[in-house]
Amino acid sequence: MTLTDLFDASLIGRRTVEALEYQGRTYTFGEVDVRSNRLAHVLLNRGIGKGDRLAVQLANSIEMIDLFLACAKTGIILVPVNVLYKEREVSRILTDSEPSLFVTEASRPELISAAGSMPDSRPRTALDGDAPALIIYTSGTTGVPKGAILTHNNLLSNAINLLTCWQITSADRLLLVLPLFHVHGLGNGLHCWLMSGCRMRLLERFEHPKTIRDLVDFSPTLFFGVPTIYTRLLETDPLTAREVGRRMRLFVSGSAPLPVQVLGQFRELFGHVILERYGMTETLMNMSNPYCGDRRPGSVGLPLPGISVRLIGDSGQAVSDGEPGEIYLRGPNVFAGYWRREDATREAFLDGFFKTGDIATRSSDGYYTLCGRRHDLIISGGFNIYPREIEEVLLEQPEVAEAAVVGVPERVRGEVPVAFFVPRAEVDPAALEQRCRERLASFKTPRRFIPVKAIPRNAMGKPQKHLLPKPELE
Repeated sequence: MTLTDLFDASLIGRRTVEALEYQGRTYTFGEVDVRSNRLAHVLLNRGIGKGDRLAVQLANSIEMIDLFLACAKTGIILVPVNVLYKEREVSRILTDSEPSLFVTEASRPELISAAGSMPDSRPRTALDGDAPALIIYTSGTTGVPKGAILTHNNLLSNAINLLTCWQITSADRLLLVLPLFHVHGLGNGLHCWLMSGCRMRLLERFEHPKTIRDLVDFSPTLFFGVPTIYTRLLETDPLTAREVGRRMRLFVSGSAPLPVQVLGQFRELFGHVILERYGMTETLMNMSNPYCGDRRPGSVGLPLPGISVRLIGDSGQAVSDGEPGEIYLRGPNVFAGYWRREDATREAFLDGFFKTGDIATRSSDGYYTLCGRRHDLIISGGFNIYPREIEEVLLEQPEVAEAAVVGVPERVRGEVPVAFFVPRAEVDPAALEQRCRERLASFKTPRRFIPVKAIPRNAMGKPQKHLLPKPELE
């Protein structure tokens, strides 16, 4: 089976049911199906077909959904491009993926106009589950972005797991604010909507005041967010937050670690424990806290069905419970490899397991807690330091709004940690240092505490530490 086969439970089986709200208009599943059929004919008539790439740089819109479905139906490989990327970043992706067509805001009207005179019937293309559906480019924080090839089977297995484990059904109402150029919004949000047949309201982007109004007006039962969104939602009026919380069934967070204190504050304000999970561009979703059961602060929960996990230490051997190791993954969710990068693909796998580069510990009862990225690891005087542990301590301080810890070369110890932070109020760095010394081993205490206006982040709220200033030790 392919994506279209399972989407048809909604596109055909619920054809007259209201499916999508976008910019004040409502569309049925049948209308969504026909719109993408017409666009598929436009692409095929232009000679774009199975195995060709279609690059798209559009903000959230119904046309973005049309293009995704048109590609899924014809075997065209969709290449979503971050709307924040500039010419240099876009050029790299286009050069690497060699798309037959690049759709932008400028070219969208002509393409949609051409679809108006096309037939409503669905074009037929022979596909199987191993056919590539998406090429999603990694954020490139450690080098040139690589295109992760996600197949129909990858995306199907991911969505089936989420529908099952998070109990998503046609009775749900999904408010989607995440960008569709990212696997979080596309691979989770859009796929869960289409496969469950629930009703979705799509917003172009997250804007705090507007999103609050939509949370009240639309009365969603399901919401996917990232930590920066949940941090902003803490600014919600308590009465409004409680009203939203009474109607909501599930808040989910991912794409970056959720600070423990944000989870606690959100529970107090909205009356919900956010469900934190762990995924990657190359693997979609890997782990999740249980829908029914213990959602542990700071933990990303348990492996999802069908996914095997190993924690491998520096020696190349599996580590014991409580000891940090790199996450190795195997399962139907794991991507087919990097586009035209056989060398990078070979390097990324060992014995059939994908080497994630993420470091985690496992509890005695199977819960996983992320420590950080392998390339973020700080080795100081022979001791391993995981920046997230220090960042959590800093974020517990009332005068600190955001924090990021990096390693800086130092002659004696090799590296030492340095903390960047966004102050919420006037801060005494000496007081911060003292509190860290009270809560952390001496070698983990940052050598410097540097205030900044903001921590640089990508579109999904993930810190981009390589963009921070290069500090000098005093």
